[in-house]
Amino acid sequence: MTVQPIRLFGDPVLRTPADPVVDFDAELRKLIADLTDTMREQSGAGLAAPQLGVGLRVFTFDVDDVLGHLVNPVLEFPDSEEQDGPEGCLSIPGLYFDTKRRQNVIAKGFNGYGDPVQIVGTGLMARCVQHETDHLDGVLFVDRLDPAGRKEAMKAIRQAEWYDQAAPPTVKLSPHAAGNPFGLGR
Repeated sequence: MTVQPIRLFGDPVLRTPADPVVDFDAELRKLIADLTDTMREQSGAGLAAPQLGVGLRVFTFDVDDVLGHLVNPVLEFPDSEEQDGPEGCLSIPGLYFDTKRRQNVIAKGFNGYGDPVQIVGTGLMARCVQHETDHLDGVLFVDRLDPAGRKEAMKAIRQAEWYDQAAPPTVKLSPHAAGNPFGLGR
């Protein structure tokens, strides 16, 4: 098992858009395994590479007994139906806020070998896919809240035991960096 530390709110990598994966190699598959192991160890529904400090467009998910991953996702929305419900994040531990998302999503991308993959999700799967894709764009779920909800979330974050406003975010090199602090394929 290769569980990695998860970057927390305040770390700049979480606000940086990730680069597309160009090399579907053993290092990418190791990253996917690390994402999966870390996500499962933390009992998360999903985990994106930037949450491990790797600036690549890849995430894993474990929703409704479906375990998988998606590389270079592109989302499509078949309708405008929405859902509103509690959402949390492993990078903002212990805090949950009602967040509006689309109810249905079609996510297209690739697996770790470069083969095309499509996920058709509804409900929790749709929420997870949208949440993790947001991570790849440098967007956190608190950014999706209305102004009052965002104010409440930021207050809760500042009061969280894990949040250290005085200290600069810790930046550690990823084991997947291959000499590049922003990940593979550059």
